[in-house]
Amino acid sequence: MNKDFESQEDFSDQAKLTSMGWDASFQEYADGAGIPARVVSVNKGQFHLNRGGEDWLATIAGKVRHKASSRGAADLYPVIGDWVLVQDTSIIKVLPRRNTLSRGAAGGFGKKSGVATAEQVMAANLDTVFIVCGLDRDFNLRRIERYLTLVYNCKLNPVIVLTKADLHDTPETCVAEVAAVASGVPIHLVSAKDTTGVLEIEQYLTSGKTGSMIGSSGAGKSTLLNRLYGESVQATGSVSKQVGKGKHTTTGRDLIFMPQGGMLIDNPGIREIAFSGNDGGVESTFEDIEKFAQGCRFSDCNHMHATGCHVIEAAESGEISKERLESYFSMKRELDHRTERQNKSAAKVEKEHWRDIAMYSKAMKKKKKR
Repeated sequence: MNKDFESQEDFSDQAKLTSMGWDASFQEYADGAGIPARVVSVNKGQFHLNRGGEDWLATIAGKVRHKASSRGAADLYPVIGDWVLVQDTSIIKVLPRRNTLSRGAAGGFGKKSGVATAEQVMAANLDTVFIVCGLDRDFNLRRIERYLTLVYNCKLNPVIVLTKADLHDTPETCVAEVAAVASGVPIHLVSAKDTTGVLEIEQYLTSGKTGSMIGSSGAGKSTLLNRLYGESVQATGSVSKQVGKGKHTTTGRDLIFMPQGGMLIDNPGIREIAFSGNDGGVESTFEDIEKFAQGCRFSDCNHMHATGCHVIEAAESGEISKERLESYFSMKRELDHRTERQNKSAAKVEKEHWRDIAMYSKAMKKKKKR
């Protein structure tokens, strides 16, 4: 523990911070210039912080804000779940993150490219991401595949929660269908008439652990949080019978300290499941297809019409559903396109950089001649 931290009487009990997820990986970067605290809410440039029992509002220091905006560096700007160093009521440093839950910024699919390129960091320093899906009109295997790809791209651990089991005649069939497309991922069934599923989820919320929920509006995220908490801490709304969509009752993100000892973030409903990166998410989500691909006759097989393609053979024999295969191809194309666009953007930035250097050098030579 750094000296500045030890000198503060209110923070002498390191167990309080440890219960919030603080560990040696953060301690390494706490250089004594400020007091460590965790961001539990962000609202219009104000940051609600907690430091082991005490909480207060802070703003980001001008120097930090300038660096974040001038470099376009998302890792320098605080988000919910971040650990920061604070002086008085100013955030002077964002500590390096263990991980982030990120997605492509909303609206990307409306552009000509059809691919979101800007990154939106939803939360940082997570242990579990709960993919919440209601067993009503919200149930969609292809959407679950996209959520899994998003989570795997972020190198995070997914857990699937199927809510509203009491509204489905045979919820166990849904569990089996999800298990078929989410190999090895824990799946929990939650019903309003039974507490079994809720109790199972509590195992992920032990002291020091942080979870975040993602899913469509009306999937039951806020209701689940309230049940886990034991009382109403998030507003809930009804689902429209006409369109089967829920109201955006959760409009912001809050890191909530749960009675089980851990912390949980309830994100607003996601309309567009856009990806912010291409880091093996598709390969992890579609392990079954990737295994068949390893047996293809040609190493560069595109799995579309090549002779000796094991993927095509598996699809024709019914071992892989055509819908799942199309989902695989669709996400592969989307992520490959995104990577190509990013590489082109990086090349353009590099070209502009050297162009500026050349122009500066040319200007200096002219100046010397005068």
